[in-house]
Amino acid sequence: MIYADNAATTKMSDAAIDTMNTVIRDCWGNPSSLYGTGQKAKEALEEARAKVASVIGAEPGEILFTSGGSEADNQAILSAAALGRKNGKMHIISSAFEHHAVLHTLDKLKKEGFAITLLDVHENGRIVPAELAAAIREDTCLVTIMYANNEIGVIQPVREIGAICRKKNVLFHTDAVQAVGHIPVDVEKDNIDLLSSSAHKFHGPKGVGFLYAKSGVKLANLIEGGAQERGKRGGTENVPGIAAMAEALTEANAKMTENSAHLIRMRDKLIEGLRQIPHSALNGDSRQRLPGNVNFCFEGIEGESLLLLLDDKGIQASSGSACTSGSLDPSHVLLAIGRVHDVAHGSLRLSIGEDITEADTAYIIQAVTETVSYLRSISPIWRDLINGKKEFIL
Repeated sequence: MIYADNAATTKMSDAAIDTMNTVIRDCWGNPSSLYGTGQKAKEALEEARAKVASVIGAEPGEILFTSGGSEADNQAILSAAALGRKNGKMHIISSAFEHHAVLHTLDKLKKEGFAITLLDVHENGRIVPAELAAAIREDTCLVTIMYANNEIGVIQPVREIGAICRKKNVLFHTDAVQAVGHIPVDVEKDNIDLLSSSAHKFHGPKGVGFLYAKSGVKLANLIEGGAQERGKRGGTENVPGIAAMAEALTEANAKMTENSAHLIRMRDKLIEGLRQIPHSALNGDSRQRLPGNVNFCFEGIEGESLLLLLDDKGIQASSGSACTSGSLDPSHVLLAIGRVHDVAHGSLRLSIGEDITEADTAYIIQAVTETVSYLRSISPIWRDLINGKKEFIL
């Protein structure tokens, strides 16, 4: 079996599992308690906070632990909106292909009177910094642009975006769920005020993540109930999960250079091989993309059928975001970069992990090529394209 859906979730690393088991056994106290057992848990919690902070260039006090990326996105955006409302600034800028944790939160704010501008991401899937600068208004309180897209893997010019926001005195939030642990992230150098991340995207456990909030940025509470996390998130902390996340992130950061070099080689082999399939197209920029992401559209087929047949061949992949896998609608990400509905339906996302081999890569290319050919052979849409009754788009 070849697992090629790491953008949906990753397998926990042995180091993360070992850390979680150790903390479950040895640090089971409530970190808010003053006696020894509680303080031992508190020490594990703060050690994890320091580890996470060091990886992204932050201070420990700027890290808030959450249940994952979606909660962190919500808290970051709603906090910035609350500050904006207080100061009479009710305009937010984002992009058309953000994760739904961002887009749905913006929809909520729009109903509350906020003006929302969604920037174009163009065919290559990238924001143009000059267009962002032109969109900023006197009443803009937040720019929220993801670091790297969860479907097509395109990396944004985050440092330039952050510099523009810093110059304009506008808060900058980035959903870095797909980026942290895979590419270098430095919140100071990147001029980031708020950043969201999730452990299960870099071999940590599910149900735990973190929000970076630059010192001086006031956070609004989503969860009331206690003084945990500096009073900004009520509820006893998930110490074993948090410790495992910190261990996984530390390990991912230490191996990043080596893993990235291998993944880029395998990624580019996949792109080269899949490009040989007629009437196919790579989605997003070929270079400014995550090391392990390959996303293609194949004209004349349905992505769901492709996935099922690839599963029969021992390849586990996806057609887009795991959060919308049950939807029959085409990907909003692919529509945002200009793919038409018929083409967007025939998409395949391969998000490979560092354990992929040369043989795995060759097998994926062979399996996808054969499966696309088979699906086209039984497709009335493909027959119409071949016979000239419809025009090819790709």
